[in-house]
Amino acid sequence: MATTGDWNFLSNHAHVLVCLARDPEARLRDIAADVGITERRVSSIVTDLEAEGVVKIDRVGRRNTYTVNRRARLRHPLESHQTVGDLLRAVQ
Repeated sequence: MATTGDWNFLSNHAHVLVCLARDPEARLRDIAADVGITERRVSSIVTDLEAEGVVKIDRVGRRNTYTVNRRARLRHPLESHQTVGDLLRAVQ
C-alpha cells in the first residue's frame, strides 16, 4: 500500500517512549537514528517525559537507564483516560 504525505499517527514523544520501553539502556544517539530526529531533540523529549513523571532516569556508571512509568496518564484530554502502559501495549 502506498502512503502519501509526510505525517505519522504517533508523535516523536511517543516514538521515543516506545524506544525507551523496548530498551531501557538505549543511547540517545541510537534512539535518534531509530526515530529519525536529532540527538538534541531526543534529549529534549526525554527531559519532557521526565518532567511529566513518565520516565525516570538513573545514572549507572557512564550510562543512563530509563524506567517508564506505565501507570502515567496520557496528557491530551481525548486520551487522558488511558495510561502510558495502554499506549505501549497497543504499539509494541
